[in-house]
Amino acid sequence: MRRYLAALTVVVSVSPALALDMPPRKAGLWELTMKFESRNIPGQTMKHCIDAATDRLMSANTGGGLPQQNCDKQDVTHAGGMTIVDSVCHYGGATTTSHAEITGDFNSAYTMQVTTKRQGAPAPGMPASGETRMTIAAKWLGPCGAGQRPGDIIMSNGMKMNVLDMRGAGGVPRVPPQR
Repeated sequence: MRRYLAALTVVVSVSPALALDMPPRKAGLWELTMKFESRNIPGQTMKHCIDAATDRLMSANTGGGLPQQNCDKQDVTHAGGMTIVDSVCHYGGATTTSHAEITGDFNSAYTMQVTTKRQGAPAPGMPASGETRMTIAAKWLGPCGAGQRPGDIIMSNGMKMNVLDMRGAGGVPRVPPQR
């Protein structure tokens, strides 16, 4: 369970950078495979069921509920078929600097090479400071399965959660700026 929390923590820490000015993903079931190069975290695979509304909601809230005011920098550039995203954000007592290079398309498959540098407070399964490099390979599998609803994330161990439920009935939880 701890390694799954660590993997989700890494994804949430880079998601503010990845939600900006990105094309919408095709609705349906996406498989995301994360491979970590610089941490003692095993690779993880998860499936994520989305629809257009869920994808827009996640992007509008910078992917994990992190308000944009927590970020000093959120730059997106497009060049040569690649999208490059650079961000510097503050939350949980830490400063996270991310650089992502994204290739592919959001209808069938895309790949992200992400480098994240964290300084300050530790996160579950991670030290207070350090660098994480990972590759996220995403591919569209088809329509969501029976019994799945938009926002469902199914981890490789069978654990299931819904990002909409995690945000609570009152909407997206907000993290106060920390500078």
